[in-house]
Amino acid sequence: MSKITKNFGHFIGNGLLILFSFINCFPILWMFYTALKTEKEYSISSVTLPGTLNLKNFFEAMDAGALLGGIANSFFLSTVSVAGILLISFVTGYLLSRFSFKGRNVIYTFFLGGMLIPVHALLVPVFMEFKQLGFLNHRYTLLLPYIVFGLATSIFLIENFVRKIPLEIEEAAMIDGCSFANRLGRIVFPMCRPVVATVVVMSFLDCWNEFSFGLILVSDESLKTLQVRLAAFAGLKVINYPRLMAALVIATIPVLLVYILLHNKIIDGMTAGAVKG
Repeated sequence: MSKITKNFGHFIGNGLLILFSFINCFPILWMFYTALKTEKEYSISSVTLPGTLNLKNFFEAMDAGALLGGIANSFFLSTVSVAGILLISFVTGYLLSRFSFKGRNVIYTFFLGGMLIPVHALLVPVFMEFKQLGFLNHRYTLLLPYIVFGLATSIFLIENFVRKIPLEIEEAAMIDGCSFANRLGRIVFPMCRPVVATVVVMSFLDCWNEFSFGLILVSDESLKTLQVRLAAFAGLKVINYPRLMAALVIATIPVLLVYILLHNKIIDGMTAGAVKG
């Protein structure tokens, strides 16, 4: 292969990567600068940059959609759900990776099967069950489905990650008199930080962005999540797009902050936890 052909191949490859990156980044950039437009500017052109920085849309979005209450509800549900998912999946994943017992494969397969079931297919059964049990319209209502449906992938990642940790490390700690709880909390858990970060980010994003269960299980306005309240910005006939984009920017910022803080650990956790040794 000649040098010219090789350089041309690199040029084409880099060009395609730049184009792909632009296609993925442009909707986010468009959302941010559209939120700074006036409604008149948007009606003239939806693509051009704003003439002035108009922050009025953000204040109107916060007031019109009661976004502060939605942010508080979503943050509470997301943080508590992430804590529950992490606790249950870590203990379960550890037990499945370290102990062989009757029915172990059945339990493991049961959890893996949870990744194959489409969540939306369970909306009606879950609603009927919650209605019979009187679980609708409570602050804890959405915690139950958020935690349950977040366990399958988390257990899979943690189980495979813990399996790669040498058992000799725990055996040495056991000889030194370290209890099971101390081994789990002071030795194994710190070594699982990459996969723990991955589970935290994935679970937080899933809970923060969840819409379907929040729509059908909670009808009390004071308990509605941010994603459900965002739907109120889409009117039947007229939609104020700059204000809608401002609301979406407000909803996106917490997700970006979580990703920026933990992005260094995400790839490590996915590659180390998702591939068996």
